[in-house]
Amino acid sequence: MPSYRITLDVLDVLPGHAPPEVMATAVATVAETHVVEADQLDVVGGVPRITVRFTIDPSSRDEEDHEARVVRARMVHAVAQVARCRNGRALRRVGGRWALIR
Repeated sequence: MPSYRITLDVLDVLPGHAPPEVMATAVATVAETHVVEADQLDVVGGVPRITVRFTIDPSSRDEEDHEARVVRARMVHAVAQVARCRNGRALRRVGGRWALIR
């Protein structure tokens, strides 16, 4: 099964929300429609970055990438309800590396 991940920089948690809600919201949103393989929190250049990795049922490369873009949009929208965020990216596992999909 093709493996994808979405990364999202988190700038600030919105008032009335706690930091753990950010990752919980991201994972729950992706898990509504896909199998979540992993999630992680990194700090890149002083900015928290969440990553959610998931699989997509095999079809054609274009259809799989399109589906990943839809998942990215859903996750970014959901996380934006609890935090200010930027740079939502979808990446596909290709060989031994992660390739950005447009």
